[in-house]
Amino acid sequence: MSQMKAVLIGAGARGAGGYAPYALDYPHELTFIAVAEADPVRRARFAEKHGIPPEHCYASWEPLLAEPKLADIAVICTQDRMHYGPTMQALDKKYHVMLEKPMSPDPKECLEMEQAARDNDRLLTICHVLRYTPFWNTIKKVIQEGRIGEIVSIQLNENVGYWHIAHSFVRGNWNNSNTSSPMILSKSCHDMDVLSWLMDQPCLKVSSFGSLKHFHEGNAPEGSADRCLDCAVEPTCAYSAPRFYLSEQFRGWAGHFTQELTKPNIIQGLRDTDYGRCVYRSENNVVDHQVVNMEFEGGATAMFSMCGFTFEQERRIQIMGTKGELRGEEDQITVYNFLTHQKTEITIPSQTSGHGGGDSGIVRNFLNEVRHYNGQESLTSAAASVRSHLIAFAAEKSRLNGGESIDLNEYARQLMVKEELSK
Repeated sequence: MSQMKAVLIGAGARGAGGYAPYALDYPHELTFIAVAEADPVRRARFAEKHGIPPEHCYASWEPLLAEPKLADIAVICTQDRMHYGPTMQALDKKYHVMLEKPMSPDPKECLEMEQAARDNDRLLTICHVLRYTPFWNTIKKVIQEGRIGEIVSIQLNENVGYWHIAHSFVRGNWNNSNTSSPMILSKSCHDMDVLSWLMDQPCLKVSSFGSLKHFHEGNAPEGSADRCLDCAVEPTCAYSAPRFYLSEQFRGWAGHFTQELTKPNIIQGLRDTDYGRCVYRSENNVVDHQVVNMEFEGGATAMFSMCGFTFEQERRIQIMGTKGELRGEEDQITVYNFLTHQKTEITIPSQTSGHGGGDSGIVRNFLNEVRHYNGQESLTSAAASVRSHLIAFAAEKSRLNGGESIDLNEYARQLMVKEELSK
């Protein structure tokens, strides 16, 4: 098996911590030979781990991609609104690209990136990692085997977890749609993708409701302060940053704002960064709960619910078919047969890789697709991702318009017309 060479653009949690470890675990398959990262500490740390010489370490993607083509693959894990530029340039340089989700918060950019992949005859794989996990692959297999008959309806709950939403979507990088993406895109495009994949039919109509119900200044406790470290009510607040980031269980999350996980460094980070701010005064505007209703070709329906106010961070799915029902959560899947009344329990072995094995799974699959590339699309190609992204874009449009029902075909047609007019 030949070793593939890759460059990494964006050495943050997903790039350096999610996908790049595959090269350390399987060095005969993948090696990183260059990195572009604005943070000098992250850049140096990644270079040291992967043995990258200083001349191939860059402070931004522009000089890296100005070089003659260095590798087979570009892994792009910049922030949501910074995907378009490096992706277009990498495709133009004939890199196969693995791009962190979402593609872009701009539908026009999504369409242009998909077209650029076609024009350059390169793979553009979007990191919808759920499709690559044993859990979701098993569910797909049960459906394909006909064990529950034809799908009538799916209910999918994304329980974000009260600390995850506070960390990432109230205090963190994805807390404001003006600088990142709406919640339905930044967090839940995974779910739009997996629902489309399981249904295997085009989505026709979408409606959505949701709001920022809790995490705003109107709910700030009396006597609270701008920062947890200065707050008199911090000891009785469920979202206390010091309690969370200094605990043994969750201390690792502090790695998002400090490189050294010592108590003094974490406390300093809570004084200096947004991760120490009050959750009711964090300049966040993305929703903390949202529901999406979908109708698919053939008449099947789906209901998706994202909520930040859950104790566990998990997904739960219920698929109702004409011959049976499937329920799944964590590592357990249960299949019910209407005719025999048989209940079958399927236990998924626990995975060490992130996202239930999806992080390593997508890298392994992507490398295999690059090695044997002959013009085929990947499992999570840009084309497939554009379709599920359109559901998310339409859902957000519906939410902002009071739950208006959006016809997906008409919505896509309008986007295509705008794209043509802008050329």
